[in-house]
Amino acid sequence: MTVKIGYLLPTRENVMRGRPEAAPLLELGERAEALGYASLWVGDSLMALPRHEPITLLAAVAARTARVGLGTAVLLPGWRSPAVLAHQLATLDRIAEDDAALGVGIASDIPTIRADFAAAGVPFERRVGRVLEGLRLSRALWSGAAVDWRGRWTVEDRVLGPTPAQPGGPPIWLGGAVAATVERVGRDYDGWLPNGPDPDAYRTMWGEMTARARASGRDPARLTGAQYLTFAIDDDRARAERRLDDFMAEYYGPGSEAMRRSPTCYAGPLSGARDLLAAYAEAGASHFVLRFAGDQHRHLDLCAGLGA
Repeated sequence: MTVKIGYLLPTRENVMRGRPEAAPLLELGERAEALGYASLWVGDSLMALPRHEPITLLAAVAARTARVGLGTAVLLPGWRSPAVLAHQLATLDRIAEDDAALGVGIASDIPTIRADFAAAGVPFERRVGRVLEGLRLSRALWSGAAVDWRGRWTVEDRVLGPTPAQPGGPPIWLGGAVAATVERVGRDYDGWLPNGPDPDAYRTMWGEMTARARASGRDPARLTGAQYLTFAIDDDRARAERRLDDFMAEYYGPGSEAMRRSPTCYAGPLSGARDLLAAYAEAGASHFVLRFAGDQHRHLDLCAGLGA
């Protein structure tokens, strides 16, 4: 299977190290495109994990690149107005010229994320229904037709412009790895972008998603299986492990240990990273979003050929 390799821009890392300037991130995006990476991604957080706002930054990246795809890994739409979000993403898709993807998450139930919802003035409870309805409303607005909506939000015979370059709007890839994700991706969404299951679990869930899509009258071949991976590449495995441990502790703080144990984190020689990608590809993944534990330029160079 031919796979695509994407790169997560280090917005969180740069901010937490006191380097909030956007120019180095844009330069990394240009470098990744020149090296042949298929896509560039930006994560999302309000204040729980301080970083650049993803849609704004991706618009700047789109203006500096020409061939590479753009995406959010993952956006949390729960604290955003769906009409405003639809307008922003339609504009981004026009800037990107028909090559943006929307990775979305429901939002984990942890104190820092609850605090972000409070700061945004949005209740944390019932966020699942709010996210799912909000995405339906965004898609309705992306159609270019007049929209009448009566639900959590009210839209009265309004038309959004511009519409996205991609008919129907950017593809929506849902994060998460719970049973409800299988149902939602198979029935309603365009792809899956998790950060957690090992290859065996991925194979099982992906098989269930494609079966659910088929049962819903959808073409399973139109779904994209993606996977988020974190790499610390070094021929000295012990040194790579230390780098990854330090990176995760700095990135997540007290919650880092559980994240570090994820099968999607790898430290060691490049050959092992290639083997891990192959295992996920065999399980159904075709698009990878790579996060690097520091040494961005070196990692970009080392991993540029992983999709070949």
